[in-house]
Amino acid sequence: MKGSFFSVRTDEHSPSWEQCIKRENTLYGRGNGIRSEFERDYTRILHCEAYRRLKHKTQVFYAPKNDHICTRIEHVSHVASVSATIAKFLGLNEELTEAIAIGHDIGHAPFGHTGEDILNSLLKNQKEGKNAPKKFWHERNSLFFADFIETLQNPDGALENLDLTYAVRDGMVCHCGEIDQQGLKPRTEPVELYSIKKAGTVQPFTWEGCVVKTSDKIAFLGRDIEDARLYHIIDMAAYRQLREIVGATLGLKPDRGCSLHTTNGVCRSGRAVNTTVLINDMIVDLCAQSSPEKGICFSRPYFQFIHELKRFSFAHIYSNWRLLEFQKYAEQILGCIYRTLLKLQVYAQNRRIESVLRYAPGLQKTFSDWLVKYSNYDIKKKKIMRCGTKEVFDINDNESYEKCAVEYISGMTDQFAIQVYEEIISF
Repeated sequence: MKGSFFSVRTDEHSPSWEQCIKRENTLYGRGNGIRSEFERDYTRILHCEAYRRLKHKTQVFYAPKNDHICTRIEHVSHVASVSATIAKFLGLNEELTEAIAIGHDIGHAPFGHTGEDILNSLLKNQKEGKNAPKKFWHERNSLFFADFIETLQNPDGALENLDLTYAVRDGMVCHCGEIDQQGLKPRTEPVELYSIKKAGTVQPFTWEGCVVKTSDKIAFLGRDIEDARLYHIIDMAAYRQLREIVGATLGLKPDRGCSLHTTNGVCRSGRAVNTTVLINDMIVDLCAQSSPEKGICFSRPYFQFIHELKRFSFAHIYSNWRLLEFQKYAEQILGCIYRTLLKLQVYAQNRRIESVLRYAPGLQKTFSDWLVKYSNYDIKKKKIMRCGTKEVFDINDNESYEKCAVEYISGMTDQFAIQVYEEIISF
């Protein structure tokens, strides 16, 4: 029923309200009350540089030159659209939902999940146990960027961190949509967010966070198929298999003679089913099935359909040989940049980064600024820049400097990573 979650929405009547709107530091006031706390979070994320760079970060297809292929920023927009639609129908807090959605991937690495895996592998010297979780995972990195890296100017012109509310920060670090779950419900107690050691192991603190977590899956499954069609990754045999999945899971039998549509090629009841239809059908089913008692869930046929759609995508899209070849290229790019930065530690300790990197102007400017803003590299220059960010990295400590290098790389776009790589290897 429409609005069935109204009694559990995150608002001033919620028992967890004060925790949800809690900030680590008090934000400056604007002298008016025109925006809610979550609306302020939304706009603070919207204006930060990490969000802007998402337009040149991989969703599935690396560094795309086709303007119509989905990049990370478009994926984020899809998640925001899907989650806002669901939240509105169910009676949840749309402002909180959209703020989580727009910020959930600001910590994503260049080259998508491949870049995430590469950065994790580069942190081989970090001291963690045999069964320790990934050292770099984008959900935690999104939280880290929001808390320590991204800055905005306050009314006095000084740079300060985003200082988002707990509910938004929680939704960002708990958003992992890779794990199939039915009956998703929020946890009942707040936790220290940096105590979460692995993606997908802790449920969000709010129902709105649960909606974003599920919407992430809906958004990428629908759009990835469309992009694969544009790049001719999916052949006719795969299309036939996709049509069979629709028939087997949803009980829909495509007409024998119908043609394949250019968007994703599934025919249903005499008409083509494109990406928007796939997404719409999943949203409608979720809204119809979910309740505070059952949690955020799909019907059994649609849950099975999503599971089979994921299997199809891994078999026919994400494992395509062209993508696998680019992964080797991405590994060379990020590995080269990382090894170069490690060689620079001694020069960072001597405050000579700018002079040593004259041959690589893009790397010189951005990495020296990074060190000034987030390490103990040049305190005097940091004051001149009027930068109030915390001192996150110690350039005299090897482990801290390694993390400094990896975090710097994680903020790169695909194109900038390629540019810096070419600066390093060109003579």
